[in-house]
Amino acid sequence: MSHVVIVGAGPAGASLAYLLSDRGVEVTLLERQHDFSREFRGEILMPSGIEAFKEMGLATQLESVPGHSQESVEVYMNGRHLFTQSLELGGSARGPRFLAVSQPALLEMLVSESAKSPSFRLRRGASMTKLVLEDARVLGVRARVDGGDETIWADLVIGADGRSSAVRRHLGLGAQRTSPPMDIVWCKVPCPEGWTGVHAYVGRGHLLVAYRTWDGSLQLGWVVLKGTFGELRSRGIEEWVEEMANHVSSDFAQHLRAHRDDVHKPFLLSTTSDHVEPWSNPGVMVIGDAAHTMSPVGGQGINIALRDAIVAANHLVPLLSGSAPDADELDAAMKTIEAERMREVRPIQAQQARPPKVLLSRSWWGEPVRRVAGALLRMPTVRRRAGGIASTFLHGVTDVRLMV
Repeated sequence: MSHVVIVGAGPAGASLAYLLSDRGVEVTLLERQHDFSREFRGEILMPSGIEAFKEMGLATQLESVPGHSQESVEVYMNGRHLFTQSLELGGSARGPRFLAVSQPALLEMLVSESAKSPSFRLRRGASMTKLVLEDARVLGVRARVDGGDETIWADLVIGADGRSSAVRRHLGLGAQRTSPPMDIVWCKVPCPEGWTGVHAYVGRGHLLVAYRTWDGSLQLGWVVLKGTFGELRSRGIEEWVEEMANHVSSDFAQHLRAHRDDVHKPFLLSTTSDHVEPWSNPGVMVIGDAAHTMSPVGGQGINIALRDAIVAANHLVPLLSGSAPDADELDAAMKTIEAERMREVRPIQAQQARPPKVLLSRSWWGEPVRRVAGALLRMPTVRRRAGGIASTFLHGVTDVRLMV
């Protein structure tokens, strides 16, 4: 039986491990941590991500994961309300639905479903230390598991170990940057009573997104272009909160200041958006954030990762179902996966790169352009015309169906 080693049990790795093992492929999933009880970003499932779970046959299991549905978006500019847009399109089967989920619970669900197959093995506390190569082909990995070193042989190694991917680093894959680097402060505060939907506050080089998350608290994501707020790491939480309060509506600013001592798990994430070319070498490939680090704009990371896994399974399952996959066919399949997924990743990354250049600009033209855009977006007809662009973020670019 063919054996696949997947490095990283994030959304891409855990979902691909499920799809392969459920179809009889031997899978060893390596996860660096002993559990998933840590802070995650990107816990919003778009319609494309929810549809991915339906394709995987896990729609019912998804309903058991703690989550909170977002039914509207409210947009503010320079503290003033611009518009409120419903996220539910009456009578439409493809109507937008945003779901803020607990990613630890989501990942536990995926590995629990995988564990129902005798083909699946999860190694917690396992870190890849090097790729095992012979004649320029990857034949497995060396891993440190609970203090000991092991060699794990495989017909295929898949790196799904995120934006700081060890597999990506060991392969020396070159990355092409697709958007400006940004600093993002993530934290939670108590949720105001009656808060509904996603609120976006834009203006003067700042973007703050706030939504009620799965645990009942308010998740904040405050985005600034790198270098525009001094050295964020050296500033205390009180300064972070005060600066955020200066760029939101007066009622929300009052709430933030009142709860400056209740900020939960704040941290600073320095991020950029890029993709590697190619995704694969003989015997190994990367998917998810390891292949294409997505900008936080539009909340695409987890959704794109799930769709990567489905496309990868479509091409890999037929080749790995036997005892000895043909190496050349396997390498060709990995190139096909990359080509198919880049038809979606490339245009989405291009769209993600545009808003920060305007919304976060501190150039002389930034504020006038934002004011004009704000005036236009007050008009329902303009918002409807802009819906085509939003549809890319909601539903993706390509039609992703599970075929195996």
